[in-house]
Amino acid sequence: INWSGDKYTDLQFVNDYNPQTEGQQLRILLHGLSGAGKSSFINSVHSVLKGRISALALVDGIAHSSFTKQVLKFGSVDIVSWKYIKRALRGHVKDGYTFNPVYKLSKEDPYYNESPTINNKVHILVCVIDASTDDLRNHHFILFHSEVTLPSWIPQVAVFTKIDEAFPEIKQDIRNIYKSKKLKAKMQKFSVNVGIPMNCIFAVQNYHSEMHLHNDIDTLILSTLRRIIAFGDDFLNKQNMC
Repeated sequence: INWSGDKYTDLQFVNDYNPQTEGQQLRILLHGLSGAGKSSFINSVHSVLKGRISALALVDGIAHSSFTKQVLKFGSVDIVSWKYIKRALRGHVKDGYTFNPVYKLSKEDPYYNESPTINNKVHILVCVIDASTDDLRNHHFILFHSEVTLPSWIPQVAVFTKIDEAFPEIKQDIRNIYKSKKLKAKMQKFSVNVGIPMNCIFAVQNYHSEMHLHNDIDTLILSTLRRIIAFGDDFLNKQNMC
């Protein structure tokens, strides 16, 4: 990564991004354990794109947050609500729906979309993992993930958060991210167990207590976001040709 130049190149890419088909949105769904950093990642993206620290309302539903000229649509769901994810992927869950692990979304529910279009479907699934969690929690997540058969057509990436809390060398200098053998080993273990390839696994430090933006934190967030958009856009274009 080019710490001195990639930030501005990636920021330009994100700001200029538009789906090839006019009027479409790129829908990105984040999922993971409660507290993994999904909302913080969305808020951090928003801060970087705004050029200042900003906070949105907590995201606990599907497709609550939009960025970049209403072109990108972010949604977030805790892994305990996994049974809803397949419906969300296929566009059956309308914007604004709050996932409830107790009540099943029925076809009679006003938030159930009976006839979804490509613009209602999720175009990329982002798995958010707290890098500071112990092996037991990660093992639980891996087991949970392995029990669910996802459609083969949906692209998936993983984002490790809280790397500054997990690894002292990264907390000391975020540029040590690609020198950390412990982080690499954790990513490789996750890749083997879940099946997401290493080139689709990223790491970021979210903004949580900072009062001002930091260039290196921005660089990591934008680099990750650019690749998420690129993977999702490839899938969206493929669907448009079908």
